[in-house]
Amino acid sequence: MPVLCSSCGDKRAVLKRPKTGHSLCKACFFWAFEEEVHQTIVTANLFKHGEIVGIAASGGKDSTVLAHVMKLLNERFNYGLELMLLSVDEGISGYRDDSLETVKRNQEQYELPLKIVSYEELYGWTMDAIVKQVGRKNKLHLLRRVQKAGARQRSPHAKVDKICTGHNADDIAETVVMNVLRGDIARLRRCTAISTSSEGEGVVPRCKPLKYAYEKEIVLYAYFKKLDYFSTECIYPQCLSWPCEDLSEGPGERQA
Repeated sequence: MPVLCSSCGDKRAVLKRPKTGHSLCKACFFWAFEEEVHQTIVTANLFKHGEIVGIAASGGKDSTVLAHVMKLLNERFNYGLELMLLSVDEGISGYRDDSLETVKRNQEQYELPLKIVSYEELYGWTMDAIVKQVGRKNKLHLLRRVQKAGARQRSPHAKVDKICTGHNADDIAETVVMNVLRGDIARLRRCTAISTSSEGEGVVPRCKPLKYAYEKEIVLYAYFKKLDYFSTECIYPQCLSWPCEDLSEGPGERQA
């Protein structure tokens, strides 16, 4: 016998939420997921009316769901935000060039402006060129520093007031465990914050509207909504691609 939705009591349930244990139909799940993200934004006062907000778009499931939900909520609740997709092209052949094609499709689907900033534009190198020069393993710390600098700098071609990333509850929990194990108290405190203020001139504040969303529910939301996202592993998994670890002190999207 099919299980009915515990919210509307009419339609057949398609999932049992790990967060609440409720069995929900698609429509009620969509409403619950979107309402929780809205409450997160309102409660934490993440945005102000009129702000230009860059959505860190990598083409992965988390950032794609974030872009979809941010556009939907901005229109539904009249946040008054000017949204744009913001991507970094590290220059990783066979990976980032493919994922950026997904981002470009998202731009058309969500009718949002897109700015892509490349490492070659910022530094005169690509990630492939850096790895070829210094190697993957021996200079891993250098790769991470380059990514951090690229992710946190305000691009002169993309003026935004804030950047929101697709980091979720699973990412934050993993980061907490990682920082506890390595005894990094300073980062442990920062990694749980829903937003980070500007840390210097040219640095854009960042926030996490999906902070309380479970990764499983993000996957289900993308699946049931039939969202277009990229799911290939990065060929340099040790350094993680933006928007990931270095953008908000968390592990972020493993599949960018």
